Amino acid sequence: MFSTELLVQTLISGLMVGVLYALMALGITFIYSIVKMINWAMGEFYMIGSYIQFVAVHVLFGPHYWWLAAAIAAAATFLLGLLLEPMQRRDDYATVVTIALLLLLRSLAVALGGPNQYRPESDLPVVWIGPLPQEGARVAATACALVALVAFWLLVKKTWIGLALRAAAQNRVGAQTAGIDVWRLDAIAFAIGVALAGFAGALLAPLFMVFPTNGAVTTVKGFEIIVIGGLGSIPGALVGGLLLGLVESLGAAFVSSPYQNVYGFLCVILVLIIRPNGLFGERGREA
Repeated sequence: MFSTELLVQTLISGLMVGVLYALMALGITFIYSIVKMINWAMGEFYMIGSYIQFVAVHVLFGPHYWWLAAAIAAAATFLLGLLLEPMQRRDDYATVVTIALLLLLRSLAVALGGPNQYRPESDLPVVWIGPLPQEGARVAATACALVALVAFWLLVKKTWIGLALRAAAQNRVGAQTAGIDVWRLDAIAFAIGVALAGFAGALLAPLFMVFPTNGAVTTVKGFEIIVIGGLGSIPGALVGGLLLGLVESLGAAFVSSPYQNVYGFLCVILVLIIRPNGLFGERGREA
C-alpha cells in the first residue's frame, strides 16, 4: 500500500545503495577512460575487498574498527592493482586477460575460503534519519562512499597526478609528447579503479555477505550503470548509480521485490532506446 512514509524511506534507501553502486561503476569507467580497456574482473576485486574486510574485522580489529579494515581493503586492492596492471598492456589480449584474471581470482577464493557465506560483525546502531530508522551499517557505508567520492574528485581535479590522468584520457599521444609516462599512469589508474571496487566490497560486506561469487552481481550492476550514464563518463557513473539505486528500490517497494534486479535492465533498455550513447556519453568519431 502506498504511503508517504514508505516513499520517503524507499527514496532514502535507494540513494544510499546508489552511492555505493556509483563507487563500483566509477572504478570501471575510470579505468576505461584512461587505459581504454574494460576490466571484466572488476567484481573479483570487489570480492577481494569484502574478504579482506571480513578477515580484518574477525581476526585483527573487531567490529568497532570496521572503518580501519575498510581502509586496509582499499589499500590492499590498490597494491594488487599495481602488481597486476602490467598484465593488461597488450591491447589485443587485454579483454581476454581480464576474463582469465576473473576466473583465477574466483577459483582462488573458492580454494582458500570455500563456498561458504560470511558476514563481518557490525556493532553500529540504528540511525534515525528524520522520523525513519536506517540500518547503521548502511548509513556508515554510504558516508564512507561519499568521502571516497570526494577524495577521488580532489585527486582528479586538484593534484598534478589528476591533471596528468585527465590529459592522458583526452589525448595519450599528446600526453606522451609533453613528457608524461602514460604507462605509469595506466598502472595508477588501474590501481585506483580496482581500489574503488575493493572499498565498495568492504563497505557492502555486512549488507550483502561475503562469498566467492559476490562480485558477479555487482559487476553486472556496474556495467548497467555505465551503459545508463555513458561509457567513460565520470558524472555519468555517479548519476547512473543513483538512478539505478532509486529504480531498484522503488520497483521493489511498489511493484514486486523478487524482480528487483529486472528493473535495472528495463532502465538500461529504456535509456538505450532514447539515448544509445548513455545520458552523458558522447558519440565517437571514426577516422
